[in-house]
Amino acid sequence: MLDTNGKFYLGKFDEPEAPVLYDPDDLTTHAVVVGMTGSGKTGLCLGLLEEAALESVPSIMIDPKGDITNALLHFPDLLPADFQPWVNPEEARKSGKTQEEAAADTAKTWREGLASWNIDPERLQSLRNAAEFTVFTPGSDAGIPVSILASLRAPSLAWQENIETLREQIAGTVTALLGLVGMSDVDPLRSREHILLSNIFESAWSSGQDLNMSELIMQVQNPPFTKLGVFDINRFFPEGDRFSLAMLLNNILASPGFQVWTTGVPLDVHALLYHPDGKPRHSIFYIAHLNDSERMFFVTLLYSAVETWMRTQGGTTSLRALIYFDEIFGYLPPTSNPPSKPPMLRMLKQARAFGVGMLLVTQNPADLDYKALTNAGTWFIGKLQADRDKQRLLDGLEGAAGGGLDRQAFDSILSGLGKRRFLLHNVHEKAPRIFQTRWAMNYMAGPLTRTQIPALNQLSGTSLAAAPPVQPSTPAATPKPQSVHPAAPASPAPAQTVPAATATQPVRGKPAVSSGGTSTKPALPAKINEYFLPHNLTLSEAARHAGRSLAPDAQNAGILYRPVLLAQANVRFLNRTYNLNLEKTFSCVVVEPDPRGFIHWEDHTTKYIDPRGLDRNPLKGANFGPLEAPLNDSTAMKSYETDFADWIYRDGAVIVRSNKTLKINAGPEVKEADFRKMLSEEAAKLRDKDIDTKTRSIDSKLKTLESRLSREERELEEAKDEVSQRRMEEYG
Repeated sequence: MLDTNGKFYLGKFDEPEAPVLYDPDDLTTHAVVVGMTGSGKTGLCLGLLEEAALESVPSIMIDPKGDITNALLHFPDLLPADFQPWVNPEEARKSGKTQEEAAADTAKTWREGLASWNIDPERLQSLRNAAEFTVFTPGSDAGIPVSILASLRAPSLAWQENIETLREQIAGTVTALLGLVGMSDVDPLRSREHILLSNIFESAWSSGQDLNMSELIMQVQNPPFTKLGVFDINRFFPEGDRFSLAMLLNNILASPGFQVWTTGVPLDVHALLYHPDGKPRHSIFYIAHLNDSERMFFVTLLYSAVETWMRTQGGTTSLRALIYFDEIFGYLPPTSNPPSKPPMLRMLKQARAFGVGMLLVTQNPADLDYKALTNAGTWFIGKLQADRDKQRLLDGLEGAAGGGLDRQAFDSILSGLGKRRFLLHNVHEKAPRIFQTRWAMNYMAGPLTRTQIPALNQLSGTSLAAAPPVQPSTPAATPKPQSVHPAAPASPAPAQTVPAATATQPVRGKPAVSSGGTSTKPALPAKINEYFLPHNLTLSEAARHAGRSLAPDAQNAGILYRPVLLAQANVRFLNRTYNLNLEKTFSCVVVEPDPRGFIHWEDHTTKYIDPRGLDRNPLKGANFGPLEAPLNDSTAMKSYETDFADWIYRDGAVIVRSNKTLKINAGPEVKEADFRKMLSEEAAKLRDKDIDTKTRSIDSKLKTLESRLSREERELEEAKDEVSQRRMEEYG
């Protein structure tokens, strides 16, 4: 079996002929691979990565084209059946072969090619066992998806001790984030958007608080500071303009295609480099399916995560980990400053002290910032297409060599390079030498497509699994300010307006306990007040009122403020005709207003909520639930206010019971049965009075008649006596 004595076996030198045994510790000063298409760069790099795996060096690989996915195609048995699924059927057809015949020929070619370089099947088996190989697909679930939301969390580095580095990391992250929403050319010193987002990140990270996309959108609308520089936040960046920025950010989060970015494994660099049992990992990030802005965003986050992890490690002179980038075109350019460039520059200058090596590959030397790459100690230079490329490359080599480069000799050497032949310039060696790359142990099937990645991961038997969606907050649809809570005036008397609150609980006073929502209180539209229902129930009472049972970890739950619409009005009814002077309160709580503007207020009535019992500020540490339309629309709230007043006027009239004959008026608090009883009692009183009056009148008349009758009877008797006496006188 081939003995490399801990070195990387990359091929053989021309003169004198000898195996190329490259010291892996030389990679701590980084390496650059340059060569035109067809020069053999992929074979060289795959060979170097194979050797890294065999020497237990973990690696993170960025693969923009799909070539490096071949690092999973190692077949120790060299059987045709192993190769057959990966043989290009179109190439087989063009060669006049069946798929099986092409696979058999490929297996034979690989067996003979490896044998010619003294690589036996045992070494292939060692490669398969040396590391865990996994293909990650950020923005896709074809491989292992990657959650980038966790990448906005506060780094584990102490803020004060690393303030300059973390500010640079924030600047790169913000620039990449703005590029994702179409702002690709922003000046960190002039762009309001960049300054605002950077300050939001710094405010959170400096206090050890995590961020996520939803939280960031909320804080754009309601920043955690009142001033930027000497200007008030609303003067520096007006509320309406901040809302437009929040909409741009939210469009990403609300896009169905972006949801896959919220699932999967986080960018935990240590976990990407090492299995929990200590076995090294070779993690390939396939990004061929992403657009340019998405690639830039992810590459920036990945390099920032690597840098943060790196600074938590102790110093070493040995190669601890390898960061490989298969094509750096556009990521480290000479004249512009994309978000990826600052962290790459910092790592080129500082990663050596931490044992982290960078291996950068490109086919066009004009795409490289050679001033930055003077930090690279090793150059692998293959065939170049144009003289301009050679001259540009020689400029970089001259800088790396400190000015002692024989340009004419190097020019002559580079002009004579053929396929799979490279000039190795290593500052740790005496002189540059030409070598031929060895046969790759992995099957070089060419660029693989996204549809082939699931089979790749299955082939490698990766133990990583996609994580559930990251849920620091609820998914956003439209950025929503805090709910507004109008109350309506009513007729006939003016109403008292009582704004309602974003509530911790239903209006009846049952708190909602939750660990969801965001920690940033959403911004309110202008001229809208807010109140908060007090937290006046215990956790058990809240669960009981909500009809829930407490989970075992419920004590760790927090307070979640949920928006509701509270409409209240105090109405005084005055009517002298009916002797009416009544004050009545109308209260409605609407949890989910219809966005079309229809509310059946009668279905949402509740007991009056005294505004003096409402809080003006939320509890510290509370979260805030999402706000759905139309609570973010002040125009809609005005419409609800008018509709509430119309409802009171239409359906809120009081019933006054009156009897003109009896001259009795009863207020709305008197029930009909009681009113009837009142009428009966009053009628009985009037009847008795009338009877008494008439009885007295009849009695008076009767007395008069009796007196008259008595008088007449007396007069009659007197007349009779007088007649009798006269008769007697006549007879006498």
